[in-house]
Amino acid sequence: MIRHLITLATLIVLGLFSTVSVQAADLIRIGILGIDNYGSVAYTEFLNKPHAEGVFEGMRVVAAYPIGSDDYPESKTLGDKWKDQLSKMYQTPKDPKDAVPPIDWVDSLDELLKRVDCVMIFSLDARLHRKQAESVLRAGKKLFIGRPLASSPEDAVAIMKLAAETKTPCWSGSQHRFSTGFAGMVNHPEVGKVIGCDVYGGWDPKTPEVDKFWLPLHSLETLYTIMGGPGVVSVTCASTPTTESITATWKDGRVGTYRGIKEGAVKYSATVFGDKGVSTAGIYGHGIPVMGVVPTNDEYVGYKPLATEIAKFFKTGQVPVQPGETLEIFALMQAAEESKAKGGAVVPLKNLWETK
Repeated sequence: MIRHLITLATLIVLGLFSTVSVQAADLIRIGILGIDNYGSVAYTEFLNKPHAEGVFEGMRVVAAYPIGSDDYPESKTLGDKWKDQLSKMYQTPKDPKDAVPPIDWVDSLDELLKRVDCVMIFSLDARLHRKQAESVLRAGKKLFIGRPLASSPEDAVAIMKLAAETKTPCWSGSQHRFSTGFAGMVNHPEVGKVIGCDVYGGWDPKTPEVDKFWLPLHSLETLYTIMGGPGVVSVTCASTPTTESITATWKDGRVGTYRGIKEGAVKYSATVFGDKGVSTAGIYGHGIPVMGVVPTNDEYVGYKPLATEIAKFFKTGQVPVQPGETLEIFALMQAAEESKAKGGAVVPLKNLWETK
């Protein structure tokens, strides 16, 4: 009898280890390259959540290379801060069964690539993204790049063309693009077909010079989401001490604008014009308005919608934002700078994909 019990216990233990082994073998291993952008913490909170279900099940951030930028403001301070948070994340739960294996810290990109199946780049200094992305893409690892994709149109094009050349899925996007109150304005029952959209958001004059090119990116991604995608043919830009104002005309005659707020109260939202009505959009992190009333007491979703898209991407390899749309937004920002330099002149958009 005792012998049978021992045998049964042994089989149960072996079965448990077998299950763990299978789970480990099926695990999608994620690596982080650069951690001084808060996104490194924000998305790991979802990807490493204990007992994850649904889209987050079967994946985990397992390693990170905490490279920083010597000449970028606050890179070291923020890198140290986020490393501390990542090191402690889910490590001391009340119930020991809720503990998650700690993230391994590596000291080279080569070592990171050996340990993972896919990569998230969260280097705060976007000037580093092109070189970092090249190594990841040549290694054939699926890649998400925390916004911005790059610090210049030239680097953005180089990254996307290498992704195509190596047939390695790669994309970048702002969390604002997927926020419920913005994405839900497409085909909103009170608005109908979107005819135009005025987006507004922050434009911090104190932003480091290396980042000023892509300051409107959050709001432009919101604009493209609500307007239904690419198709801009021309841009104008006016700049004053209080406002950065960009107007984009789509090829079908629709017009979208961005108001960058330099002074006064800063909110991220939009006014949407449709064939059925006009409505304010929701505000970042909250739901869509109903009868013109914007919800603020509902669940704050914050980074969750983009975390969900990242998880789907790592499982399927399907990018939620096409390269052509991402490059068009870079072309729009480039045209806005040119228009501003020319006193607000109309500047036609370039097709960056065809640029040599």
